[in-house]
Amino acid sequence: MLSPSGWSVRTRVTAAATLLVGLLLTVGIVLFYQAIRKTVYEGLRNQGALVIADLATFVRETDPHGTLSVEDPDFTLLQVVDAQGDVVASSESLHGRGPLDVPQPRTVGRPAYRTVNVPGKARVYVVSEKVLTRDGARIVHAGAPIKGFTQYRGPFIGLLVMLAIIATAAVGWIVSLSVRRALRPVRMMSAELAQITGGESDRRVTVPGTGDEVSQLAESVNVTLNRLAGVMSRQRAFVAEVSHELRSPLTGLRAQLEVALERPEDEDWPEVARAALGDADRLQGIVSDLLILARLGAGVHVERERVDLGELVRAETGRRRRRVPVDIDAATGVMVWATPQHIVRVLTNLMDNAERHAESRIWVSVAADGPEAVLEVRDDGSGIAPEDRERVFWRFQRLPEGRAREASGSGLGLTISRDIARAHGGTLVAADSDRGARFVMRIPLDRQ
Repeated sequence: MLSPSGWSVRTRVTAAATLLVGLLLTVGIVLFYQAIRKTVYEGLRNQGALVIADLATFVRETDPHGTLSVEDPDFTLLQVVDAQGDVVASSESLHGRGPLDVPQPRTVGRPAYRTVNVPGKARVYVVSEKVLTRDGARIVHAGAPIKGFTQYRGPFIGLLVMLAIIATAAVGWIVSLSVRRALRPVRMMSAELAQITGGESDRRVTVPGTGDEVSQLAESVNVTLNRLAGVMSRQRAFVAEVSHELRSPLTGLRAQLEVALERPEDEDWPEVARAALGDADRLQGIVSDLLILARLGAGVHVERERVDLGELVRAETGRRRRRVPVDIDAATGVMVWATPQHIVRVLTNLMDNAERHAESRIWVSVAADGPEAVLEVRDDGSGIAPEDRERVFWRFQRLPEGRAREASGSGLGLTISRDIARAHGGTLVAADSDRGARFVMRIPLDRQ
């Protein structure tokens, strides 16, 4: 048998609602019965107080013996008992009976109220009072049979219980139907999701027109499916681009080796090896860049540390001689929380790009701007057209000028650089410039 945690939503909601209604009806029945009982007994108490007061006054003044006349139609059981416990007077309904078996009141003039069983009379509500007469103390009893109340109490309670059971069952049935109807769009949504195999990027779930939470859920599912469709589309395009980029050097390498092997005696094998090594280097670069992109896209955790961005830039720009001079304006104390090798990769990619296009000089600057650290690399080349400033960050996208200057590039450098900037919570853009290309990276400062 499944535990409640394994039940369906419909079963759990129905069970919870039915249990809650059942408890409320049970409490209501108990309170209702207690209210009726209290009303009945309070009525008897008030009426009995009046009857016992009249009877006590009569006994105190006359000290009757024999038969007592009944004045109240409900309190028909009247009895007067002396101090020795002998009955000195009673109503006709108690004629010949012994004293009522009720505790005697100890205080004169203070009535006592009891419910007792009287043989032949069933349950009786008895009011007793101690009275002083000229012949001594007397105990006066006035009783009202409550046979009607006790007789119908069982059927009355049974009727209330039956009504509670019927009402609880009706509520459970209504809740079950309501939940089933409310979850009908969810079942439809589940069936439609089960039919999506992954190859159909245009499939969506039906959005009900109710405007409630289920409708919002369907809209959220469709938003997620749209995002997944976009991811699938980009993944397919990426696979196609990777296949193309890898095929070119592999095809060239294979062609060079096949030509060389056809007439090995006529080939300059060191030159063949250098050409093959060039294609292998290009393949290695592409594979290395793809691995970096894959790690960044998968969110692989990389250790970070507190880095002075200005010192890091000055140290890295001095490691390698460039084709053109490099002017450095890097402020000190620009601290960031970053992975040093990733920041170095961004700087290297931007410097290599600037070196390919620069005519006479490259400018590199580091500064703090509000809550951000800003790394800027600028050259005095032909620049980037406004319509191409976003396209240069696409994978395997190289502008014609870049291909003319260097044919062996992979077209992934700027893509990797932007992904690294985003992984550090920042941005990388191709900004406006009076002359040449200007790349600006912004990442959050470390204020510790």
